Amino acid sequence: MSTSRIRMDVKAVINNNKMGGLQKLILFFCFAIIALDGLDVVVMGLIAPQIIQEWGVSAHQLAPVLSAAMFGLAIGALVSGPLSDKFGRKPVLIFSVMGFGFFTLLTAFSADITHLIIFRFLTGLGAGAAAPNAATLASEYAPDKRRSLAVNIAYCGFSMGAAAGGFLAAWMIPEFGWRSMLVLGGVLPLILAPFLYWKMPESVTYLVKHKHASAQEKIYQILGRMFPQQKISSYEFYLNEIVTEKTGIRLILSRQYLYGTVMLWISYFTAMFLIYLCGSWMPTLVKMNNFSISQAAVAISFFQIGGPIGCLCLGWLMDKFSPRLVLFIAMSIGALATYALGQFSSNFSLMCFFALILGFCFNGGSVGVSAIAMGYYPTSARATGVSWMNGIGRFGAILSAFAGAAMINAKMPFEMMFTLLMIPAFLSALSILMQPSKNKAVQSKSLKV
Repeated sequence: MSTSRIRMDVKAVINNNKMGGLQKLILFFCFAIIALDGLDVVVMGLIAPQIIQEWGVSAHQLAPVLSAAMFGLAIGALVSGPLSDKFGRKPVLIFSVMGFGFFTLLTAFSADITHLIIFRFLTGLGAGAAAPNAATLASEYAPDKRRSLAVNIAYCGFSMGAAAGGFLAAWMIPEFGWRSMLVLGGVLPLILAPFLYWKMPESVTYLVKHKHASAQEKIYQILGRMFPQQKISSYEFYLNEIVTEKTGIRLILSRQYLYGTVMLWISYFTAMFLIYLCGSWMPTLVKMNNFSISQAAVAISFFQIGGPIGCLCLGWLMDKFSPRLVLFIAMSIGALATYALGQFSSNFSLMCFFALILGFCFNGGSVGVSAIAMGYYPTSARATGVSWMNGIGRFGAILSAFAGAAMINAKMPFEMMFTLLMIPAFLSALSILMQPSKNKAVQSKSLKV
């Protein structure tokens, strides 16, 4: 490379310019990937009653199908992060989207419970890999001052996809049968995948970091599309980050990062435990509390609506103020709302209000934890750090299913159950407050293309 070129930190180029059309397109693709992930996650719950009726199976027999998907999501997240850090964000994203699309489509042709279990586990592998890597790519193309909002917007896709699934199921299942939802959930990702291949670029920070043979030309092409008004070819790009021989799992568990990694895992695990327990069991609990099934549906809707609102509001606040402090305050308020939800369980209006606050603080807050993770880890381990945090969180979601069932079987009063749920809520808030704001290791070198 010519020595006459001006050395420039590639992140400085992104930070010093407004988000352009290409960055917005990348954010849209990430939103769409996570939206399809959200549709896929809820599809079995939407079609379960029809399968039970048509096949003559019990809910107990169908439970392993739901569990298989959750285990697939956890393993997919754990495996995909290191692959993304080694081979790039783009190929992992494309293969994961094609994977969960193909196996969702294949699930539509299942003939028995065994087929459903196998296909849903394989679908989960792809879906679990897609969301954290999509959010990682969104964060790497966003200016630092807009990173939290960009990540939160991308994750709003999950709630939007899940909500769209409910409306589509109400029309498609009576009209075309339950298999039509699986066909739709499989075809849409397969349609999206070619557009990702043609239009979505690789992470430019990943290219600078890894210095692949064709990286230089790709970097100039990508940055030229992003900022056509600048003379990109006059720069020699480097990445001003901590240099270490460790990458991936070795780095996130190294002495420099271990404390922060554990805090992120605790915060995300407990947040997922609370979110999935409420999301899965709140309708049953509300109905058991002498309300109708329609009122139970309304209550859980308020909880779900709070999520995307919280994502956008908290993402904006995190970019304006201390991200850890914003999340600590939000989750602490959410913990108080958890307690209040139990104490005012006889007043339907107040119960819906506190369900909305709980969804705002923890559905939105859990996405904020992902944004903090993306700022904590360097490029060489960012996808691994975020994906492993997501994978650990999925085990919290799995545990919540058994914990909720145990509480209900023990006939625990509504008030006592939500008082106990304050423990994981406050633990999640405290863990994110104790998370280091930035790794303090010395940035001893710069990485050139």
